[in-house]
Amino acid sequence: MLDLFYGHGYELVMPPMIEYLESLLTGTGHDLDLKTFKLVDQLSGRMMGVRADITPQVARIDAHLLNREGVMRLCYAGNVIHALPSGIMRTREPVQIGAELYGHSGVESDVEIQQLMLTALQTTGIDALHLDLGHVAVFRALVRYGEIEREQESELFQILQNKDVPALREATRDMPAAVRDALLLLPSLYGGAEVLERARRYLPQLPEIAASVDQLSTVSTAIQGMVFELCFDLAELRGYYYHSGMVFAAYAPGHSSAIARGGRYDEVGKAFGRARPATGFTIDLRDVALLAPASVPKGRIAAPYLPGDSQLARAIEKLRSAGEVVVIDLPGHANNFHELNCARHLVKRAADWVIESMNKEV
Repeated sequence: MLDLFYGHGYELVMPPMIEYLESLLTGTGHDLDLKTFKLVDQLSGRMMGVRADITPQVARIDAHLLNREGVMRLCYAGNVIHALPSGIMRTREPVQIGAELYGHSGVESDVEIQQLMLTALQTTGIDALHLDLGHVAVFRALVRYGEIEREQESELFQILQNKDVPALREATRDMPAAVRDALLLLPSLYGGAEVLERARRYLPQLPEIAASVDQLSTVSTAIQGMVFELCFDLAELRGYYYHSGMVFAAYAPGHSSAIARGGRYDEVGKAFGRARPATGFTIDLRDVALLAPASVPKGRIAAPYLPGDSQLARAIEKLRSAGEVVVIDLPGHANNFHELNCARHLVKRAADWVIESMNKEV
């Protein structure tokens, strides 16, 4: 995956595992606070945290450490630690790999990021991907349109996340009819391309909503053929206080949780003092490792210990350069292929070193 990202112009960064707490949580709202392990720095007495997500760290690298103008593409891979797992069967130590694109606010960067994510998943052999697309700007536009107070906004956010329609009906009963009807419609705006048509027809004719629906339509056209199933969910507000635009999640057959997530988070850079549009994704490598089809190993190759044989040394180096695993059979353990876990071995036939398996040349 990192090779794939590199080929698309993404530079690898490696943020630290532990940082001062404000550095880890700035710009993320409350989404990561409960997931972050906290500890006291023995030198300064300040609070530190073990990273629960790498994306905010990468955003700060773009804003301060690199501080470049124009479009910046960065990628990463590493462990994160969660004080609270995201589910009963979820690990506290996910392994994240992802890519982030900074400095471009157009839908074209959303397309690039989602195509890159889908390609990365397909390289592992996972087929029949399901992708959910949402846009948090739709709900934000309705909040501004209805002049909804912050406290009630938080209540509505939680209700929509739970898809609790009766609670939503109760919470909106005193609102103007246009706002109430629009909010009550959101949970039903889930499905195929017809969702976008219904949104255009029945949601208030606000410029932000129209732009959001157009962006979703553009992305869906661009990734057509890369997913088995594409669904829109205009009530999806995951990372609402973190993301600012389009959000997406990829699912694989037989797995209930998303194996990859992402979205636009233009406001995080602003929190670091440098407003930069940004979009990106994160893939959970543990999930991918479980779901990817098992490759058929060729089997390790045992080679004899002959330090003065330059021809053997060249043969071993050539095999290793081609991706083969060659293990030297050290003195005192000669021909113990079971101990070396090798199915093949190098033997000299005439003037050449060749690979043999089960007494047959391969």
